[in-house]
Amino acid sequence: MTHLVNGFSKLSKEEKLNWIVTTYFKGDTSVKKSITSYWNTDKALQKLHDEFIENTITNFYLPLGVAPNFVINDKVYTLPMVIEESSVVAAASNAAKYWSARGGFKATVRSTEKIGNVHFIYKGDKKRLQQFIATVHSKFYSQTEHITRNMKKRGGGILAVELIDKTDELENYYQLHATFDTKDSMGANFINSCLEEFAAVLRTEAPLYELFTKEEKQLQVVMAILSNYVPNCLVRAEVSCKVEDLKSKEIPDPVYFVEKFIQAVKIAEIEPYRAVTHNKGIMNGVDAVVLATGNDFRAIEAGVHAFAAKDGKYTSLSHAEVEDGIFRFWMDLPLALGTVGGLTSLHPMVKFALELLEKPTANELMMIIAVAGLAQNFAALKSLTTTGIQQGHMKMHLMNILNQLKATDEERLRVKVHFETNTLTHSAVVDFVEKIRS
Repeated sequence: MTHLVNGFSKLSKEEKLNWIVTTYFKGDTSVKKSITSYWNTDKALQKLHDEFIENTITNFYLPLGVAPNFVINDKVYTLPMVIEESSVVAAASNAAKYWSARGGFKATVRSTEKIGNVHFIYKGDKKRLQQFIATVHSKFYSQTEHITRNMKKRGGGILAVELIDKTDELENYYQLHATFDTKDSMGANFINSCLEEFAAVLRTEAPLYELFTKEEKQLQVVMAILSNYVPNCLVRAEVSCKVEDLKSKEIPDPVYFVEKFIQAVKIAEIEPYRAVTHNKGIMNGVDAVVLATGNDFRAIEAGVHAFAAKDGKYTSLSHAEVEDGIFRFWMDLPLALGTVGGLTSLHPMVKFALELLEKPTANELMMIIAVAGLAQNFAALKSLTTTGIQQGHMKMHLMNILNQLKATDEERLRVKVHFETNTLTHSAVVDFVEKIRS
């Protein structure tokens, strides 16, 4: 209890840092030196980063890499990827180059509907509630006109508002289920603002509705909030080619490869323990581009994994088949993304990433990000069913191990030569470096 502090958010960044160093690191000046070494020397740029969140003390760096050679709908892209896992960018690049020689990736936005709910408790006759909602329905639109005006000019806005009866699951629980099209913005603030106005209509109008009993007029709004589950904001990514055209250095027998590949996918379709890791691999590619473009990867993750379990069992997001000699690999993903608003106009690296992608619309970004996930999944399954996942992963991880050991250039060269013909593990690298040094 000795570490409780009042008014922390009101302290300057320097004061916050001094408190942390004094309280948790016994005044160790090296800690402060390490933290401040990550401050940007451009004070205006650092101030911008400081103000993204509260109680900022420094910047936390993640690598921004690029994966070239992505052919998507016959257009060539270089994808920005922010991630710390060593093999992801290499795997994505490998898959992109592989499929660029086989027709590239195809992607289609299937729908763009986003969802929000006003959750409320109503104790009374359902038919009277239905009549009430019908009576005030137009006010959901008229009282949000000041919010939706600009969105409607861009072709978006509120699509529908309907009453949902959930009383069979929770006593007296109903909701307004609203759908939206937010065009190129992710739309969280827009949706939440509209929902709060819907809630205000319920609070204001229910006590005035003459057909309600006294108890029914006491309708209670619990909360108004968007949903990150967007099963109708959907994009499909896929690749296909003749089975024989899959042949490569790693795939000498494409028929045998396809058989194993499809078996691996089907295992993920029926076995949740495998499906979770299988889908995590997809999200390696998805999250990396989501982060680079300033979008909310936590919302994407939550929505995607809910989608993977939509039929009552957690399953693979991707699927594969062979029909008439054509191999096909595809997946559908729910992705609520934005290319305007939020960090897209503030964070310099986000602006760079969107420029690199040639200023995509939200729909185009949906397709790009879905393809990144499918590419990552293909690369992982290709490794798993041929050389094994560890061979490529450990080669990429080797640099991290050598950095931890502070290996010299000469030691790095000897390690690289040694493990061209020996099994690469963390302990084996440590042992070999110690042997060199002794």
